[in-house]
Order: sequence, then C-alpha cells, then structure tokens
Amino acid sequence: MKADIVIYDRNGQIVLIAEIKRKTGVSAEWAAKWRRNMLSHGELPDAKFFLIALPDRFYLWKNAGNAPEPVAPTFEIDAGPVLKPYLDESGISSENISPQGFELIIAAWINSVLHIKIPLNQEENDTRNWITDSGLSEAVNGGYLRHEVAL
Repeated sequence: MKADIVIYDRNGQIVLIAEIKRKTGVSAEWAAKWRRNMLSHGELPDAKFFLIALPDRFYLWKNAGNAPEPVAPTFEIDAGPVLKPYLDESGISSENISPQGFELIIAAWINSVLHIKIPLNQEENDTRNWITDSGLSEAVNGGYLRHEVAL
C-alpha cells in the first residue's frame, strides 16, 4: 500500500499520513468510512495523525489508532482559506486542477506547516489555529515530507 504523502518528524518517525483526493462535497461520515476501508485493506503504520485532504474539506484524525472501524475525524476543516493562496499562485481553480497538481498544492501547504513560526497576520492566525490546537504543527516542526511512500 502507498500513501500519497508521509511526514516524518526530525527523528525519522512517521507523524502524519496524508491521502489526497479531488472529491468534493463529502461528509465526515464518508471520510471515516474511507479511512476504515484503507485500514481494512492494508496495514498502515501507527501515526499520530491521519489526513484526508480534499479541495473543499480537510479531515484530520489524531491518535485514532489502526483498528479498521469508522472513527469520526478529530478535526473537520474548511480547506478553502487554507488552499486559496496556493491556488491563486498557481492560477488554477480547485475545480480544474489535475490530481497531480492538487497533490503538489497539498505538499506545498504541508511544507509550510513543517516550518511554521509565528503567523504574520490575523487571517493566517485564524486558518492556523486548528494546526496548533491539534498539536500537528509541534509534531511535524522540523520534519520532512515524502511523496508516494510504500507502507
């Protein structure tokens, strides 16, 4: 089984497994079932965080374990404000971006999370609160990202 993106902490331990899909308009229940299906079809390593990144929503689990049962996401985030700067810079809308392009946008965003210092303005602070509140920024700070990782 391959993960779209895996984040390692500065000690080389897996902290975040991210799956990236261009599907929109799905519920937290759909995300929980999709995660359950992933777990039941292959063994995922234990990671503190699991993320399903969609153009309109992020579903993030923290310390949810590896039991193949539907578990509600710990956080459900509106992806629009998070992705807007990256989409604006690319000049492509989330509706027209290719799957590979969307994966690159998510990778760019995750790279910024790896190196978060202090937010520059209130808008950035508002979109980053969940990153801090979840403990994600602290867990991945100083870590590194790998694409298409065999698990």
